Amino acid sequence: MLCWLVVDDSDVIRKVARRVLEDMNYLVLEAESGEDAIEQCRKAMPDIILLDWHMPGMSGHDVMAALKSVACDRQPLIVYCTTENDPADLARAFSGGAGAYLMKPFNRVILKAKIAEAVRLAA
Repeated sequence: MLCWLVVDDSDVIRKVARRVLEDMNYLVLEAESGEDAIEQCRKAMPDIILLDWHMPGMSGHDVMAALKSVACDRQPLIVYCTTENDPADLARAFSGGAGAYLMKPFNRVILKAKIAEAVRLAA
């Protein structure tokens, strides 16, 4: 069973993502900050991370950079989650290690489609 880590400072985003992912039979962990995400990844690296780009403290970019120093036999697929649609911002995310992106706001249908895409990419 794939393990997802949902990293977002919004309780609502985490709750919606958790509900959809659990309905699709995935194991779901949550982190409300970049620092919390890195701590959880040090304990057990998830398969896929749904990562908010703009958070207080560590940004999504900071989290991706820090993940590279976490000892693990594999790096997770990062799904960059943002309200920005600036091509330069997306390029920065992909060059930093993101493998996919999801635009906010999203609905259940869009999220399920992005989850399916991420699972294919992670395989």
